[in-house]
Amino acid sequence: MTGIHAIHGPAQSTRSPRMARLEWGLMEIEGLAPGKDFAPGKDFVLYPGGGHPWDRARHGTRHIPGIQPGDVQELLGRGVEVVVLGLGMERRLQVAPPARELLRESGAEVHMDEARAAVEVYHALTAEDRPVGGLFHSTC
Repeated sequence: MTGIHAIHGPAQSTRSPRMARLEWGLMEIEGLAPGKDFAPGKDFVLYPGGGHPWDRARHGTRHIPGIQPGDVQELLGRGVEVVVLGLGMERRLQVAPPARELLRESGAEVHMDEARAAVEVYHALTAEDRPVGGLFHSTC
């Protein structure tokens, strides 16, 4: 994990940060690094007003069985109504059945796709000024 932990945008911000760059193993997120234009990292959790690098090991997230309920719960706990899951450049990151069930029960609108396609959807939704959050994985 990088030296960037929980970094939030301005308190009054309700927009989710934009991803400025995505390539294999690298994402740059606008406005998350203090004093810098972009915060670089490999995987990110983004939500209205901020985001941070995604420590997938925290909840036991691996490619299989996939994204865990704890990862999803962080987004829902931040008031996200639309969830975008970037499943990696080769779509190898799965979504564990308990996480799928949590998303279904929450009533959140959910989008899941390959990393680049997920970022396109995320940007389109944030442009509508909706409470959007996402989990993004930049490798396989």
